[in-house]
Amino acid sequence: MEFNPRYTITPKILENIKKITVIKTELNNKRFPEIIKMKLEKSARDLSVHSSTSIEGNPLPLTEVKKVLKNKPEYIRDSEREVLNYNNALEFLDKQLKKSKRSLDAKLILNIHIMVMKDLLSSHKLNNFRTEPVFVNDPKLRKTVYWPPDTKDVSKLIGELILYVNDNYDRVDPILLAGIFHKQFVVIHPFVDGNGRTTRLLTKYLLTNMGLDTFNLFSFENYYNENVTRYFQNVGVIGNYYDIKDQLDFTTWLEYFTDGIVDELLRVSAELKKVEINPETSLKPHHTQILKYIEEHGFIADSDYAKLTNRAKATRALDFDKLIKLGMLKREGKGRATHYTLK
Repeated sequence: MEFNPRYTITPKILENIKKITVIKTELNNKRFPEIIKMKLEKSARDLSVHSSTSIEGNPLPLTEVKKVLKNKPEYIRDSEREVLNYNNALEFLDKQLKKSKRSLDAKLILNIHIMVMKDLLSSHKLNNFRTEPVFVNDPKLRKTVYWPPDTKDVSKLIGELILYVNDNYDRVDPILLAGIFHKQFVVIHPFVDGNGRTTRLLTKYLLTNMGLDTFNLFSFENYYNENVTRYFQNVGVIGNYYDIKDQLDFTTWLEYFTDGIVDELLRVSAELKKVEINPETSLKPHHTQILKYIEEHGFIADSDYAKLTNRAKATRALDFDKLIKLGMLKREGKGRATHYTLK
């Protein structure tokens, strides 16, 4: 039997889709400095990594997550490994999307799971769907609340889900398609561990693959992490899969899912409004020279900049001041020892 999800396009879902379309169009048409874009991408990726791992119980605060991603320590705890793994998977998907738009397949799903659970699961539990039963427990009730499908059915169910997504690109609104994939993947629970993180990464991929060009500025995981209990209540199911599969309705989840997309797009839009290209934020070639020099040498002094340009000393000072105001540089030292580094 083919996967055929049941859901209703409610006024709330319809309104959310309209909002998403408007905000998405505005975001995709915005222009802002490349250096600012890189800064925002880094911030959004840090937020995604922290939020998605936090949902699964990772105790590291955002400040610590940023340190781990920046320093990439050699000897790490599992909590730090989870953070680095999720970040690696995000970077992998970003590269995939830059190469080409590709359809969903089992190989991609397995590759993402391997990245997420590297050195966290034994090797025989990676590179294939689960071969043992799993149960979903409610920590508050201290009892099992959901029994996922048997191992013998997992590959078939994942195959049906992949087929549904790929066959409906032009038939179902892409936002709804990504949302349906998200919940059904959780319902199938194809892995012993790492299902949530894998689901969220693949959902992010599908949203971008369907025309949301703000992939690296977008962190819908943040919306879920702000109220984890509400997320699990909406995405999760209760009972035995075989008893409830024919009664599953995706409507309530899709209302919540589209709420989250709107919320996150509004956050991104607010951030970008602060840095839209205008005479005050646009960078000239000489500004780029400064940044490039610092990337290569670690810092730049006025004497270094004077060798790169024929701009007057007072004008050079204004160039440094502008980059400081944009939050790109910081001034260090005093007098003749004054120099500038990336902030």
